[in-house]
This record gives sequence, structure tokens and C-alpha cells, in this order.
Amino acid sequence: MEDVEEGSARCAPELDDDICCRDALARVWPLLPPRVQAVRRPELDELDGRFRAATVPWPDREEPHRWWHYRIPRVLEAEAGAPRPQGWPLGWEVLPFPRPDGVRVVE
Repeated sequence: MEDVEEGSARCAPELDDDICCRDALARVWPLLPPRVQAVRRPELDELDGRFRAATVPWPDREEPHRWWHYRIPRVLEAEAGAPRPQGWPLGWEVLPFPRPDGVRVVE
């Protein structure tokens, strides 16, 4: 979480791999006893809120199931002088749209 909040140096596929643990949690959450869900829900909501605050949604996309896969860190790190296709640092140009204004690239 801190890496995303402070500025992600990961590329899009690496971040997607890192958040696969959120997929696992979404799969098992309904299987947890209601008491456990009630106790842990505030913690999950807080972490999801932090992730939403540190990211922007994909342009023109409804918030789908597995919404965390369709978010981009607000701050992305790039190597100085490296090319930036469509405004993205290397590793993010795989996204099918230009860099949104809400995403800042820092060197």
C-alpha cells in the first residue's frame, strides 16, 4: 500500500501481479463467518479506501467486480530521459489509453 501511495516504480503487469492477493481475498470473503467479516470489514474498507485515494480509475470505465485491477497509481516513477509513449513511463504503455491527467510521472 505504501508503495502505491508514495509513487509506484512498478510497471503495470507487476502491479497487477501484486494485487492478485486482493482477488484471493474477494474469493474467500463470502466463505468467512459473518462474525469474522464484521470484525475485519473496517480494516478491509480502510485499505480499499487508501488504494482508491492513491489511484485513479481507468477512463470511461464503470467500477466493475475486481475494481482494483482497473485503477492506476496517481504517481508513477520513471527513469530520467526514458521514452514516454502516450505520456506513460515504460511498463505502463501497455494500457489501452493515454495517461490520464490525474496520473503524474516523476523522475
